Amino acid sequence: HVQLVESGGGSVDAGGSLRLSCAASGYSSIVNCMGWYRQGIGEEREGVAGLTSDGRTAYAASVKDRFTISYDKTKNILYLSISSLQPSDTGMYYCAATPGMGAINHVSESAGERYFQYWGQGTQVTVS
Repeated sequence: HVQLVESGGGSVDAGGSLRLSCAASGYSSIVNCMGWYRQGIGEEREGVAGLTSDGRTAYAASVKDRFTISYDKTKNILYLSISSLQPSDTGMYYCAATPGMGAINHVSESAGERYFQYWGQGTQVTVS
């Protein structure tokens, strides 16, 4: 079993930056793909970024120039750095993980979340 705990959310002014963290524990060594999803009020959850254990990344087209996903292997922490925050970035941000490396190909698909097996509880980001 893999546990994921997100942190780093908060209230930010538009134009600001934020870095979200996701600490992985448990049998995290089995994970080969991790991703970040977000969900606004009344909206469906959408994938914004993904990362594989061999270094491949994927981003949703709408965030590609502002979001950066990375992983610190020494700490087992997944990060999502967000710049030029916009009110439309407001939402709950979730960390996801799965053993299957192929999930990276589905991160930005409408039903891509079904490829991820493990989920965190989320961290709220509010931009005003």
